[in-house]
Amino acid sequence: LYEHRVFVSGAIWGINSFDQWGVELGKALCGDLLPRLASGDVTGLDGSTAGLMTRLRA
Repeated sequence: LYEHRVFVSGAIWGINSFDQWGVELGKALCGDLLPRLASGDVTGLDGSTAGLMTRLRA
């Protein structure tokens, strides 16, 4: 029912409610991070990202 409401709202507003550009952007941005997460290499990353990756590997 929720998806139908989203679809109808998008149709009324003339937009594609299921075009998730943010999801696609996230996939593109994390492409470099997944190999780094596997290897533990945090060189060149900003402090918050490096800290998060170190914590995820702990």
